[in-house]
Amino acid sequence: MRLSARVDYALRAAAELAVADEGPVTAEQLARAQAIPGKFLENILTQLRRAGLVRSQRGPVGGYWLARPAGEISLADIIRAVDGPLANVRGERPEHVDYDGAARSLQQVWIALRASERAILEGVNLQHLVTNELPETVRSLAEDPEAWVNHTHR
Repeated sequence: MRLSARVDYALRAAAELAVADEGPVTAEQLARAQAIPGKFLENILTQLRRAGLVRSQRGPVGGYWLARPAGEISLADIIRAVDGPLANVRGERPEHVDYDGAARSLQQVWIALRASERAILEGVNLQHLVTNELPETVRSLAEDPEAWVNHTHR
């Protein structure tokens, strides 16, 4: 699974909004807090606003805030808002790809991969993230030493 810089920045900005206590947070404050390029962040915040995940207000006391409580916004919600569906194959949803012959089972692998991604990303919300109280399933997967091993050069 490859996550884009856009997704990484969106998740980090949303986490900052989740811990903001008083009033709107400016894009400049978010960019500074997470070392995110300002122009890039503005585009991401627009996407999050269009998806109904953040709200915004213009003016001298303007900025951004979460549209819903942090516990009601999953990481999957944010990823879909800025990058589209969680799993796709050549730009298609896995259920829309078809293989013949020896590769026939590949579609089932892509469906299973998407289900696995969903289980994690829909099961973790911004509240879990900012309180460092991740669900047990996520913690146990991350605590497995094998999860930390790079398998690309085995």
